[in-house]
Amino acid sequence: FLVSASIQSIIRDHMAVYGTLANLEDKVAIHINDTHPALCIPELMRILVDEYFFPWDMAWDKVVKICSYTNHTVMPEALEKWNEDLFKLRLPRIYSIIKEINERFCKDAWNAFPGNWNRISAMSIIGYGQVRMANLCVIGSHYINGVSKLHSDILVKSIFKDFYAMYPERFGNVTNGIAHRRWLCYSNPKLAELLDNCIGTGYRHNPEELANFAKFADDKTVLQTVRDIKHQNKINFSNYLMKKTGVAIDTHSVYDVQIKRLHEYKRQLLNALNIIGIYLDLKENPNLDIQPQTFIFGAKAAPGYHMAKQIIKLLCYIGKDIEQNPAIREKLRVVFLEDYNVSLAESLIPSAEISEQISLAGKEASGTGCMKLMINGALTIGTLDGANVEMLAAAGEDNMFIFGLTANEVDELWLKGYNAASYYANNERLKRIVNYLNVGFAGESFSDIANYLLSGYGIADPYMCLADFESYRQTHENLITAYQDKEKWNRMSLMNIASAGYFAADRSIEDYAKNIWNLKKLPKEDK
Repeated sequence: FLVSASIQSIIRDHMAVYGTLANLEDKVAIHINDTHPALCIPELMRILVDEYFFPWDMAWDKVVKICSYTNHTVMPEALEKWNEDLFKLRLPRIYSIIKEINERFCKDAWNAFPGNWNRISAMSIIGYGQVRMANLCVIGSHYINGVSKLHSDILVKSIFKDFYAMYPERFGNVTNGIAHRRWLCYSNPKLAELLDNCIGTGYRHNPEELANFAKFADDKTVLQTVRDIKHQNKINFSNYLMKKTGVAIDTHSVYDVQIKRLHEYKRQLLNALNIIGIYLDLKENPNLDIQPQTFIFGAKAAPGYHMAKQIIKLLCYIGKDIEQNPAIREKLRVVFLEDYNVSLAESLIPSAEISEQISLAGKEASGTGCMKLMINGALTIGTLDGANVEMLAAAGEDNMFIFGLTANEVDELWLKGYNAASYYANNERLKRIVNYLNVGFAGESFSDIANYLLSGYGIADPYMCLADFESYRQTHENLITAYQDKEKWNRMSLMNIASAGYFAADRSIEDYAKNIWNLKKLPKEDK
């Protein structure tokens, strides 16, 4: 319904201006954002063929030139598949058009891969009683992109490799970007003021000018100001949280932040395991001399996603257990933010000092929270996944904390046979942490999560938390050690800010406009 309404609106507006559809592909670009609006392809064909009487081949040529497709994740839930019988029942004309598109495509695929039935079957839009939206998007678009360099590489090497072999010229990459005027200039006015004073205001419209801030990496006054701004933002967030929830957090503790959708592959659980390790150390010795740390989580879980909800419950109950022990509470806090939203993020992100980007390598398409945190001076601890790869290239190895398996190493470990229990058996600290899940927190056992990690429901520890645990723990310790050297930390923070210009949406949208939509910039008006 929504796709049809949108396409009809586009056609109506176009006809009102030009009075013909002969130039439709020169004037209209339709971008398919994940597979949800995929039916715009057959709907546009329906209008061109049924209502404007274009020959099929001419209509199809227009559709492919008009449509383009961005894939945002390799996770199966975003690659929609619909039951064929239901589809045929509810949308009979659209179904008949898709069948025709598919038959013509399969003939072309047969010419490209003669005799390779398995390959053509996998590429088919209709197969095994399902209508596959991702295949429809690729076949009906002139350009297909992922949202980070690593993600786009994975697309052409895995889920779309057969299409890439057939249409290599259609595939490319556009790395995500963030609205820096919102997430820096608006959300962090003190930092924006410092940037204005140091490098001028040009970065507000030309974010690549943030690179000029790197010239101040050894300016002690600027470095101290960066730290002072961060601390004031921590106070602001602490006050916001106190007013909203009644929870008071220590502004002299390090703010360690993981904000993203709650999903197993994003591995909030890996973070939780490390927190449990610190908690057990403090239970054993409350006088342990450690840097106070406040772990802050913001996330939503899909309504039917049981494991995600269990992980949220675990985080909340760890926090609840800590609150009951005042001696430990002075050194360790866990805060799960309810109703996490943009307004809350605008206060939290400028205050963050550590940015947790710890997805299993190969699973995160890009992420934009990582960019928002980076541009506000948080230091990233992360895997070589998604946009982390490009952030590392921009900021340098000295200014990020990278750990864990690479995407290739993950694939190799699956092929060899991943044995989660072996990591548990060979690491006493990890064994102690997983065993404590059975004991639980605040009177609640989490033995189901322990079982998930060691025996699983088919596959134990499917996102390799145990495989990456020791690397993560050691890297996190290195990060906390680095935090003690204030000047070094401030310099790393400054360099992250200075390296973040590439990750602005200005560049991202320009890539789309120039390389995919064929738009030309209007000349700037003289003021």
